[in-house]
Amino acid sequence: MTSSISPDLSAYCLDLARRARAASRLLACVSGKHKNDALLRAAEELEARAAEVVAANEKDLAAAAEFALSAAQIDRLRLTPQRLHDAITGIREVVALPDPIGQVRASSVRPNGLEVYKVGVPLGVLLFIYESRPNVTIDAAALSIKSGNAIILRGGREALHTNRAVHAILRHALHLAKLPEDAVQLVETSDRAAVGQLLKMNDLIDLVIPRGGEELIRRVAAEARMPVLKHYKGICHVFVEKSADLDRAERIVLNAKCQRPGVCNAMECLLVEEAIAEAFLPRAAAALRRRGVELRGCPQTCRLVPEAIPARAEDFDTEFLDLVLSIKVVTDLDAAIAHINQHGSGHTDAIVTNDLSAARRFTAAVDSAAVMVNASTRFHDGQELGLGAEIGISTDKFHARGPCGLLELTSYKYIVYGEGHVRGE
Repeated sequence: MTSSISPDLSAYCLDLARRARAASRLLACVSGKHKNDALLRAAEELEARAAEVVAANEKDLAAAAEFALSAAQIDRLRLTPQRLHDAITGIREVVALPDPIGQVRASSVRPNGLEVYKVGVPLGVLLFIYESRPNVTIDAAALSIKSGNAIILRGGREALHTNRAVHAILRHALHLAKLPEDAVQLVETSDRAAVGQLLKMNDLIDLVIPRGGEELIRRVAAEARMPVLKHYKGICHVFVEKSADLDRAERIVLNAKCQRPGVCNAMECLLVEEAIAEAFLPRAAAALRRRGVELRGCPQTCRLVPEAIPARAEDFDTEFLDLVLSIKVVTDLDAAIAHINQHGSGHTDAIVTNDLSAARRFTAAVDSAAVMVNASTRFHDGQELGLGAEIGISTDKFHARGPCGLLELTSYKYIVYGEGHVRGE
């Protein structure tokens, strides 16, 4: 059967991957100081040319209607001066982190005198496939360079102007630092067939990281011939336990749902223990409605909050990514845990409580990548948790879980020193 992939596209993708592989070999041997110098140059260049990047983003925003983007998608696409500043700050935070490459993770001396070292090494070549969010172009490149990896960036066509502007600045910074410019490459074509081509190149690409909608991630997971670091969706819960301070609970609920509703660590379902539902739900619902949130509740919720729409069964399995919230009254802590483990996505779940034993039971029993106690789900983020930046969040358990920063973009090898040692017969 004749391939529908044009020879030009196939050659283009192969060239990208081969150049990335060559760059990764060079970058793996670069000192931590040299990599840090390159990243600091990148931060300076991005600051100096911030207006250029924001102007490119305005072009993408002006064209958003052509791609039928939702309000949440437009929010993710928008790169405000503040978001750009935050991304540049993230670069400097990455610079301040210890270099994981060459780091001795464990060592021992065997009875025969062999010295054994377990040492951090780069993964090699990363393929990062993502939608909107041009600020993560900066995060991904910074983490990749610091961890000694080359990266191929495949952003969505809706962010192409912004990504091109950022990519040009990053390559210029690498050039100034005398590091291989091909360590950070951008897939310039919007042809979706390019993704399929790259996903076949497991001999040249070591890890693929998809970041975007569930449809994109499932396609990548199905087609990739190399390991995939991923999460499918973020159905995040906040459980207000009977001992909770209600003022604190209200602040957390509002932040978790409303601060940025279109992101994966926003709350999608509120669980309230029956013993405090009558005291808490009407006030929380009023505060949420003032922020424009549509409420979809269980029968008990609808009795306490007449404005709530009766929830359908599927609402408790939905990532709304919008100002829509499902609410359920649960009998006790164990019922909340059972609901989360049945309907959650293993991303982020929180409990609001003044009972330490309840907090410990919740954190032990909820099987999610991050479990929060008296804190908003919105804190499940690499920068907020001290990783400097993140390239994505994984709900898998191999090889990484939670926000993936420097350490998650490395592997290790054993280095063994001997003095003419030979193994006995």
